[in-house]
Amino acid sequence: MRVLGFGDNIVDRFVDRGVDYPGGNSVNVAVYAKRLGLEAAYLGVFGDDTLGRFLREAIADTGVAVDHCAVRDGESGVSTLRVDSGDRVFLGWNGGGVTVREPLVLDRGLLAYVSSFDLVHSSVYSGSESELPKLARLDTLTTFDLSSEEEYRTPDYLDRVCPYADLVLLSCSHLNETATRDLLAEAVRRGAGLALATRGAEGAVAHDGHATITAPARPLDNGAPLIDTMGCGDAFLAGFVVSLLRAGWRRPTPPDRHQMERALRDGADAAHDQCFTEAAFGRGRPTGYA
Repeated sequence: MRVLGFGDNIVDRFVDRGVDYPGGNSVNVAVYAKRLGLEAAYLGVFGDDTLGRFLREAIADTGVAVDHCAVRDGESGVSTLRVDSGDRVFLGWNGGGVTVREPLVLDRGLLAYVSSFDLVHSSVYSGSESELPKLARLDTLTTFDLSSEEEYRTPDYLDRVCPYADLVLLSCSHLNETATRDLLAEAVRRGAGLALATRGAEGAVAHDGHATITAPARPLDNGAPLIDTMGCGDAFLAGFVVSLLRAGWRRPTPPDRHQMERALRDGADAAHDQCFTEAAFGRGRPTGYA
């Protein structure tokens, strides 16, 4: 089984540590799928600056293929943040750099490449919305991260994404369970095959238009040193979709309740383990390193 991350890559700059780490939602899901034993690749645009080379080399070092990516003239995306008591606090970003400003357009050759994967994942930070109808015409499953910002919850935006997504992920730790359930139902009504919400310490919820299933978060082991929560939502998604793929999830064969319950547990396990990793997947280097 093969998973492709399509879209964003970024440098996560931890100002409290003075360290730059590789990351990005689409990158992370591919890296975590590889960590869980699947073949994985990343497809996107790297800047031609030193940070772009750092990102490409760090991703390749995890065993995730990057051979179909483009390198373009321009700066890499940089997100600045710090960690307070294990929780990440975002301080700002530069808009994603050339990765978001000049995203890949899927031509015939790239679509043939994408079609060799079982699942392709993208996000609101990728500038990939215009490519989703092309992906929906493939046999490859498409998942999409809708993040937590209100601008990505409007009816107009949901209508740009949901009809072309087999699964959408929504970060809902700021919402109560009723509001979360309503949002998942809205995403499915607007065309998503399955909607998944992560709620941090409150667990996760999945909805397929018929059943709504909740699952608790896996508590941290007593005495285990929490490093930070960077990438936990992406890890949850990777654990969830890898579990469903192994259970036989394909577009003509939606998962049943038992499979979704198991996938929620597997997602919680993956998110738990991510809490003990520096940033998204380590491989940091001092900020300013040339």
